[in-house]
Parts: sequence; structure tokens; C-alpha cells
Amino acid sequence: MDISHTSIKADKISPTRCQWSLRSPEELLYHDAEWGVPVHNEKRLFEFLLLETFQSGLTWTTILKKRPAFSEAFYEFCFERVAAMNEKDVHKLLTNAGIVRNRAKILAAITNAKAFKAISKRPGGFDRFIWSFTGGKTIHHHFSNPSEIPSRTPESHTMSYEMKKHGFTFIGPVVCYAFMQAIGMVNDHTTNCFRYLQLLP
Repeated sequence: MDISHTSIKADKISPTRCQWSLRSPEELLYHDAEWGVPVHNEKRLFEFLLLETFQSGLTWTTILKKRPAFSEAFYEFCFERVAAMNEKDVHKLLTNAGIVRNRAKILAAITNAKAFKAISKRPGGFDRFIWSFTGGKTIHHHFSNPSEIPSRTPESHTMSYEMKKHGFTFIGPVVCYAFMQAIGMVNDHTTNCFRYLQLLP
């Protein structure tokens, strides 16, 4: 998720939260319950990967509002079933007003599901593969201002490069970093946010 822009200040909000979470009720709930929490369940990892690729160029609020429709359209984010989707399924998805009807992104979801499935068969699965880019643990940053938070890092560049080598697409360094933030590979809550301390080891 791109958190480089925010429209609402955190002043007089208790508890104090990251500024971006105040843009919508959906983002506030997501911020409090999910963003930055370490994820190791493969189905959940695929869900965040799929949603982040669809978010590219759009607001995260849009994706969160459409999340139930995405879940229904993509078999509750079962990567094995998504990997088996065909052109008929693509056509059906392109008529589904509940999701983002972008052919390139839909095809990427299927391609990525196939790559995800292949890696999931390895020892440790996709979980071990993806977490290897941060040494298997969360990187806890210490940003006090939202402007300090990067949109990409050396780790996300490496992740993007390696994922593309394994057949993933629509997965540049910015998308990779948003994915890292979402699944808790990095803790990018600002230091004044109540969730920052809660997520420290």
C-alpha cells in the first residue's frame, strides 16, 4: 500500500495513529487490526500479494472496499484454484463490477498464483521464501514522520528481482515494499502510533 499521501491530520485523535489510517473507516480498521502484523499463513500471504498488485495505481481504500468481492471472485484467495483459472474465467472476471476490471492485473493474478504454487511446494513454502528477504524477522524502523517512510528499499528491489526470476509479474519494488509493510516484514508504523510499540518484540 502506498502511504505517501494523507489528507487528514492525526491531531486530537486518541489513541494516536499513523496519519494515513484516518482517510477512511476501512483504512482505520485495517491499520488497527492487520497492517504490519507478521503473516506466515500461505493463503493469507497470497491474499495480500493479490490485493497489493491490484492496488497499484489506485487508493488502498478502493481495494479494501472491494475486498469481499475479490475474495469471492478469486476463490477466497486459494492460490491453487486461482492458478487453474483460464480464459473463460478471465472473461467472467472482466464483467465483475465488484473487483478492479483490469485485464493485465487479472492475468497477473493467475500468473502469480502459478508461481506461488510452485514455490509453495518447496521446503518451507512461500513463507520461507518471502521472509528470507528480511532474514526471517521483522525490520523495525523508527520513523517519526510519514515523509520519512520510503516507497521502496534495497530489500524490496532484491525481492522484486528474485520474484520476477520465479515467474511473478506486476511485482516491482514499490509493490514489493507495500507487500512487506502489509505482512509485517517491516514495521513502518510511525513511532507515535499506538501500534508501533505493540508490534515491537
